[in-house]
Amino acid sequence: MSDIKQLKDIAAQVRRDIVRMVFGPTSGHPGGPLGCADFLTALYFDILRIDPKNFSMEGKGEDLFFLSNGHLSAGWYSILARRGYFPIKELATFRLINSRLQGHPATADNLPGIRFASGSLGQGLSVACGAALAKKLQGDNHLIYTLHGDGELQEGQIWEAALFAVARKLDNIIATVDYNNVQIDGTLDEVVTLGDLHAKWQAFGWHVMKMEGNDMEDVLRVMKQAKLETGKGKPVVILMHTEMGKGVDFMMGSSRWHGRAPNAEEFALAMAQLPETIGDY
Repeated sequence: MSDIKQLKDIAAQVRRDIVRMVFGPTSGHPGGPLGCADFLTALYFDILRIDPKNFSMEGKGEDLFFLSNGHLSAGWYSILARRGYFPIKELATFRLINSRLQGHPATADNLPGIRFASGSLGQGLSVACGAALAKKLQGDNHLIYTLHGDGELQEGQIWEAALFAVARKLDNIIATVDYNNVQIDGTLDEVVTLGDLHAKWQAFGWHVMKMEGNDMEDVLRVMKQAKLETGKGKPVVILMHTEMGKGVDFMMGSSRWHGRAPNAEEFALAMAQLPETIGDY
């Protein structure tokens, strides 16, 4: 799919799904997934070479995506369901007892689309390196994609994996950082400043790009350019600028909405701002 209006309609519906999913169990993380809805939509409906109807854990002969910042699960589940991995109506079970849609993605319940349990931050790039190395050894030219939070880059394991990827010339990785400058306890500078991220990744040997993550046209342009940069000896990282809580005015840019569910009044206000485009679950 490459029709911009269709992609924007899907992203709009995903945002609506996210708020409904978090409101239902009065638990979850709305801010991050609202900010990343455009990216995830473009990724799954245009960029990735995948086969949702024939999902396998091995993922041979297709691109793989790993969500490292697993608290964005509401947005990812919405995308997976609307892409055809599992029934859309199952979104109504988010965070409920015995649901396959746990608060952080898990593999125990065999939910199609999930290959990696991501709750503890910092681990996704290491998993991506293993998958990328396996693709190389198998002669499989498909790519590995990841998404990370900017606050997650405060974890040392990320930088160990970044070194490994360069040392092994894993030029089949495209990592994306959700650079919204907000984490659960405040801004990045209030918690642990990251300094010049572009210079850091470049110094580690990565090909660094930037992207406006809430501009669908720019997301498509940069992601397609990133694919052209693979196979040139360096892994690729994209610093993606987004706004926490995008689409809901009282959530936007606020760390308060990193991990808080709306009450009934807030839910009604949010839903009034989010258009139903392709049908609620």
